[in-house]
Amino acid sequence: MSIAKRLASQTAIYGVSSIVGRVLNTLLVPLYTSRFVAAEYGIVTGLFAYVSFLNVLFTYGMETTYFRFANRPGTDRPELYNRVMTLLLLTSALFTAGLALLARPLMSLLALPPGHERYAVWIAFILGLDAVAAIPFARLRLENKARRFAVIRFANILMNVGLNLFFIVFCPDILAGKYLAGLRPLVEQLYDPSIGVGYVFLSNLAASAFTLVLLAPELLAVRFRLNLEPLRPLLRYAYPIMLMGLAGMVNETLDRILLPRWLPEGFYPGRSNLAAVGIYGACYKISILMNLVIQAFRYAAEPFFFAQSNEKNSPHTFALVLKWFTLCCAMLFVGVSINVELVARVFLQRPEYLEGLSVVPVLLLAQLFLGVYWNLSVWFKLTDKAYYGAYIGFAGAVLTIVLNFLLIPIIGYMGSALATLACYFMMAAICWWLGDRHFPVPYPVARLLIWLLVAVGVVAVSWWAPISEGWGRYGFHALLTLGFVGLVAAVEGRRLKAL
Repeated sequence: MSIAKRLASQTAIYGVSSIVGRVLNTLLVPLYTSRFVAAEYGIVTGLFAYVSFLNVLFTYGMETTYFRFANRPGTDRPELYNRVMTLLLLTSALFTAGLALLARPLMSLLALPPGHERYAVWIAFILGLDAVAAIPFARLRLENKARRFAVIRFANILMNVGLNLFFIVFCPDILAGKYLAGLRPLVEQLYDPSIGVGYVFLSNLAASAFTLVLLAPELLAVRFRLNLEPLRPLLRYAYPIMLMGLAGMVNETLDRILLPRWLPEGFYPGRSNLAAVGIYGACYKISILMNLVIQAFRYAAEPFFFAQSNEKNSPHTFALVLKWFTLCCAMLFVGVSINVELVARVFLQRPEYLEGLSVVPVLLLAQLFLGVYWNLSVWFKLTDKAYYGAYIGFAGAVLTIVLNFLLIPIIGYMGSALATLACYFMMAAICWWLGDRHFPVPYPVARLLIWLLVAVGVVAVSWWAPISEGWGRYGFHALLTLGFVGLVAAVEGRRLKAL
């Protein structure tokens, strides 16, 4: 139990930056949905979908590779850090320059309105800076410097949020004469209204640059090592991770890329295809509440799993971790899905965005299975069989593409949400099936599936119960939520006490 407590403690510390910080970042969604119409927010959603793909290419699996090789007996960790950082610094510079030079043709390829080429240049620099920061952050996690990691990540989020508020709220309001009229001459020098949604990317760029300043001690410790021979085993291990990451990005973001292309014009009356992407993207952000928990858990669990791999009781530890991770996520799924109307009042400030709320429970459940898959994937990372992850990821990518192609023209963005759920469920199932043969872990699969079916049933009752709007409906939803949480506590709490 001390192992579980240690993991929980690390997760809590990383949560300061990952959950609290990213919640602040997620709370920018109400700002965007209040200041930008759905078509404008569709530009942000579409471009950041491409950023997810490119981010995988910029880091090409080196973060996980660094963890794996750093935990091998006899590894010279400082020398490994120097080699990985040298490689990433060189490739990041090349990739950033190439992407910036190709800004105009890339924007035309994305079928975005003309005049936005500078967005691609800013995104290129964001990707380059974030790639350079990836390994210093990994080093902090490896050395269990969770507090320093959390402070820097939180500072990044705070900078990004602050600049978004400054450029998207304060500057336009001051120019409109709403308050602080004396600052108007200064604001006119700092703010260009023609940039519009571009300030979302500029704020992100400034925050990424500020992060590198805070990581200066880790960056100044780098000693350049240009010998490629020692890097070959690293690259051999990394490329399946990269392919797996690319497949994962297909599963995670391809729907927002395909929607404007495969959605029939006029499918949603009075809405353009770009507006549909904006609506779906805004509702998708609500499901990110689940992803925030997964991300915070991942920061602590990845080095934890590698460190525990040589322990005799590690399979039972992994089973315990998956069980409580799934139960916690199931409670979050029920709480957000049942009370999504209240949550939407915070996130979605324009009525047009509320049209897509029905996709939120589907996407939340999809994110839950993604977290389960991430837990199960420990077997191929610990056995140096990362290519299995690439195979599973590509199988999911094929299913994502096929289902989006079939469902988007019929049921619109609900088709994309269902494709995401089907993909992550299939990936988790295949990963468990393969892992049971190569690295047996006593996961309580049947018990967890029963809990997930109960959770889905509770959410279905809340959505389809014939209770009118108002306090009666909210009270009914609160009772259902507390009832599910109480049931989990009553049934599983005794097992936890026994441990």
